[in-house]
Amino acid sequence: MANGQWFPQDWPERIRALAEGTLTPVAPRRAATVMLLKDTDSGPFVHMLRRRASMAFAGGAYAYPGGGVDPRDDEHHIRWAGPTRAWWAERLGVDEREAQAIVCAAVRETYEEAGVLLAGSSADSVVDDTTGEDWEADRAAVAARELSFAEFLDRRGLVLRSDLLGAWTRWITPEFESRRYDTWFFVAALPHGQRTRNASTEADRTVWIRPQEAADGYDKGELTMMPPTIATLRQLAAYATAGEALAAAPGRDMTPVLARARLEDGRIVLTWPGHDEFTKHIPTDAATAPPTDAPTAPPTGGASA
Repeated sequence: MANGQWFPQDWPERIRALAEGTLTPVAPRRAATVMLLKDTDSGPFVHMLRRRASMAFAGGAYAYPGGGVDPRDDEHHIRWAGPTRAWWAERLGVDEREAQAIVCAAVRETYEEAGVLLAGSSADSVVDDTTGEDWEADRAAVAARELSFAEFLDRRGLVLRSDLLGAWTRWITPEFESRRYDTWFFVAALPHGQRTRNASTEADRTVWIRPQEAADGYDKGELTMMPPTIATLRQLAAYATAGEALAAAPGRDMTPVLARARLEDGRIVLTWPGHDEFTKHIPTDAATAPPTDAPTAPPTGGASA
């Protein structure tokens, strides 16, 4: 049975064009996404959203809250708590200004798309309720870029809690894609008292689901996902609590994962280094011929109850 790997029909043609030198890669846009976890009696659940089928990028695929960096996320006066910008710069492999922007994007996008805010009135507190008309007005203004995240925090007297995030992995959209993102994935626990909701205009459904259950749905072809999504789900399934996942984050390798394409025996071989299950073998004689999948690796462990 085919799995749920997202595979655009124009990929074979674009891969050949890249190999022939007729396609110029698009510069990837910086982005951040957050794997939001909550503990239950049956283990940790992760918050996921399903992108609307009409979306040009990954339509119909399940993903996590996230999005591109807003240029204003670089603002120096943003209220900040937790590890320093220098610490984050070293962890993320960027300079301090970029580090702030990426961490800020992760927190901002989680608030915009899930209504969950990783911020508090002090360095050791966190907001416990973001519901109500006034909160929604501010969230909508931030999402519409009418209000920068720094201005929002200032208005509320809040500080960004960077210590509530753990950097998990980094994936860069393949060079042959028309829309490219350099995405840092973070893990975080749902703050006490807060609850998620579908606040995104890009999603038609949101779910809380055990990572292993979501991975099983992918393996059965029932849930469509991009490679980094299913890869991170398999990784999260090994942890019995959200706290365990957060504790493991500092030891995670942040070397970027970037798909590679090569010609071999009359086929294009598409690989993601370190993730053999996503390997594709694509005939070179048909622009839209279906790719041959490599054997799908089994899930790497399940969540403990």
